[in-house]
Amino acid sequence: MTDLRHLPGDNLSQLIRAKSVRLPEDNPYAALAEAADSFADARIVLLGESTHGSSEFYRGRAAITQRLVDRHGFRIVAIEGDWPDAAELDRYVRAREPWGERDAFVNFPRWMWRNREFADCLAALRAWNDGQPEDDRVAIRGLDVYSLDKSIAAVLEYLDRVDQVAAASARERYACLSPFVGRPQIYGAKAVRTGDTCEQEVVRQLVELLEERLEYSGKDGDAFFDAEQNARVVWAAERYYRSMYQGSENSWNLRDTHMFSTLTRLLERAGPDSKAIVWAHNSHIGNAGATTMGERGEINIGQLCRDRFGKDVASIGFSTSTGTVMAADDWGGLARAKQVIPARSDSWERVFEGTACRASLTNWRNDPELQEALDHVRLERAIGVIYRPETERWSHYFEANLARQFDALVWFEQTEAVMPLLGAAPEGAPDTYPYGL
Repeated sequence: MTDLRHLPGDNLSQLIRAKSVRLPEDNPYAALAEAADSFADARIVLLGESTHGSSEFYRGRAAITQRLVDRHGFRIVAIEGDWPDAAELDRYVRAREPWGERDAFVNFPRWMWRNREFADCLAALRAWNDGQPEDDRVAIRGLDVYSLDKSIAAVLEYLDRVDQVAAASARERYACLSPFVGRPQIYGAKAVRTGDTCEQEVVRQLVELLEERLEYSGKDGDAFFDAEQNARVVWAAERYYRSMYQGSENSWNLRDTHMFSTLTRLLERAGPDSKAIVWAHNSHIGNAGATTMGERGEINIGQLCRDRFGKDVASIGFSTSTGTVMAADDWGGLARAKQVIPARSDSWERVFEGTACRASLTNWRNDPELQEALDHVRLERAIGVIYRPETERWSHYFEANLARQFDALVWFEQTEAVMPLLGAAPEGAPDTYPYGL
């Protein structure tokens, strides 16, 4: 019997080709949306991307999202973005404001969410919501941990409305972080160097808010939930910026654990029948244990979801070989469309390029033969908000067992850079340092 894990590259490519859904070049997204019906039985669908700046990935995820929302009862779209920024988009999508991107995602790397492709998706979801009852509309939520300043402001604004005495106490506690507004990395460095932290104040503020849960939520449950989550973000962000100086795996794990915790809280609040879609980089939604990330002791949303929800999770990676990508040369730098070097010969990308499919969906979730064929390690590429082609092998490739990393892969052989929205304010500080994924 042939060991499918050791098929020559050409034979593996042909097997993948035979088992893939080929997406027509003139309109791949309608076919992709239809093929996504096979993931509708999952409670959580994780949609990845191998870059933070490829148009086809955003449009592909939008097509799948709209299908799952319209046909299969998914009502939560959670993105690798900050909670208060996503809340602004949510107010637009749920028709609570005329437009939702005035102040959202203005800092580096703003093109991740301030792009035409994602704006089109938001507009489509708002149009869909217009025909739905208020309590059955799809929501946009942010999972990330970087919004220390905005989340503090949101907590204080909420308490100013509902309890001015509590607001005064919150200001006293958060004053510990005031000297570091706009520069949380400086706080992290100082806290590690001196041992003086704001942890006690931040935790006490969250506990006090939770102690008033019944009273506050009785007035406006949605507003309280938003304030509570922002207080949790402040708590997580304070730890995150300290952990940056205690080892990269510590800060990565804290960030992804927070994102997973936020996702589970959203599902719990929405009820046992709730379903969620997550948009994040492949490095977050694939199983970290199937990659060199796991060897370094890193965990991610994909692994945590798999451990908690098992077969109720469907993880779909997105990949490409060449084209252009929107990315910066360095932290806080200007974004530009950069040429992507064709995939390495020893990579998973080259295997899929060998299928001669310009665009495809390969699903091995319930295909033991394909799982066996993909159950081995090759190099895989990851481009975040920075792309350094001159050091691509060391900057952007890692080892991955594809069969165990994802349940499926959406393939676009050639991709184009996303189109940033015009008229935005200048880039702000590089809030996602040290990570670009």
